[in-house]
Amino acid sequence: MSSNRRGVGLSAFTRSHISTAQYASHGSALRSAQSDSLQTQLSVFQQLLHQFSITHAKDIRSNPTFRAEFARMCNAIGVDPLASSHHKAAGGGGKDGGSFWAQMLGGSVNDFYFELAVRVVEVCRDTRAENGGIIAVAEVRQRVQKGKGIGGGMEVSDDDVLRAVSSLSPLGSGFTIMKLGHNQMIRSVPKELNTDQTTVLEAIQVLGYITTSMLQLNLGWTRVRAMAVIDDLMTDSLVWVDRQAEETEYWSPTFIHEAAGS
Repeated sequence: MSSNRRGVGLSAFTRSHISTAQYASHGSALRSAQSDSLQTQLSVFQQLLHQFSITHAKDIRSNPTFRAEFARMCNAIGVDPLASSHHKAAGGGGKDGGSFWAQMLGGSVNDFYFELAVRVVEVCRDTRAENGGIIAVAEVRQRVQKGKGIGGGMEVSDDDVLRAVSSLSPLGSGFTIMKLGHNQMIRSVPKELNTDQTTVLEAIQVLGYITTSMLQLNLGWTRVRAMAVIDDLMTDSLVWVDRQAEETEYWSPTFIHEAAGS
């Protein structure tokens, strides 16, 4: 019995190919329109940010909290205040426009962060023998403020210190931010901490000190494991030893510095 079904001809394949090409073209047009729209919105945001920075330039320079919030606004729309913009001048010369701070607020805030970065490096270097290259952000801020004024006497905040450290990353400086417990620390040595070392340092940040028996009782470690971790931390000068107590205590240099300053 003959079949009434007809085979699919070349015209069907042609129509299918045309439809696929039309869908692809339409999708590309939509993506292009969305990209243009987002680019326009970003340009508007940046212009508003420019106006805001000019209007509130005095507050940004003098108020560290206001300055931190302004920097977060910049980051939210993809503007790094400390990054070089490399905008060309109107005449077409490819002169570097400097950082966002320098363009919007003049050189004072820009110089402030780079001068602060230098001071942070000096503090970390000068205290490395005391703390093994790991120091609290708050302690760095306190030490910096005790020295000569920065940026014409601008007040320094923890957020300023963190941004100054971030500005060092393109130089491959090895300075990184790490968290121990609730404290943010600056590490100026490339050595990585293992899990046991991190656990002990977090405990010291909370208690101020630890002993071998405390680690055994609270963490369930053997005495050998506890002593091995402590010995490693002592070798790197990350803890200080107090043998005056009934059991030897191992203290955080940062905790001792904070206690002495209070």
